[in-house]
Amino acid sequence: MIVAWWRVAMARAYGECGRSRAPVSLVAEDGCMGQIRQFDHVGITVADIDAAAAFFELLGFETEGRAFLEGEFVDAVIGIPNSRSEVLTLRLPGGGTKLELSSFVRPEHTRSPDAVSTEVGLRNICFEVEGLRDILDQLAEAGYGLVGDVGEMEGAWLMTYVRGPEGIIVALAERLG
Repeated sequence: MIVAWWRVAMARAYGECGRSRAPVSLVAEDGCMGQIRQFDHVGITVADIDAAAAFFELLGFETEGRAFLEGEFVDAVIGIPNSRSEVLTLRLPGGGTKLELSSFVRPEHTRSPDAVSTEVGLRNICFEVEGLRDILDQLAEAGYGLVGDVGEMEGAWLMTYVRGPEGIIVALAERLG
């Protein structure tokens, strides 16, 4: 079924199918399909889960949980039979969207950590921060560098990309004024 952006926008604006405007209704030609209730997590696959966790802890994340996952459910969801992965869930102290780091024990993982910003696929996750320069100093002390430089957008934002462990690109943006 084709979901047109304008049908979603109209459903949000006018509460199509008798549902409230929040959460957002996903509307197909034959009516309502379902609802997105909230943004739950961003998943990142890494080889060294401890190094990746340490990087995000420098940014203020706290570990919520850590476990090994395997079995029929996981195999069905990810489409890889006989998989086993270690998963570490991180969250900012105020709550909100979680960050899920996964490291596969089975099957062996592949790497492309030096992907450039224009490569197709998930290339960065962005966090709004306070004290961007201080954060960059702290990350530099830990051995992490910028992808490019710090840019300023029309006097409203400072923003930069930092390359973390295993090529993870994190955008850090500070609102000015």
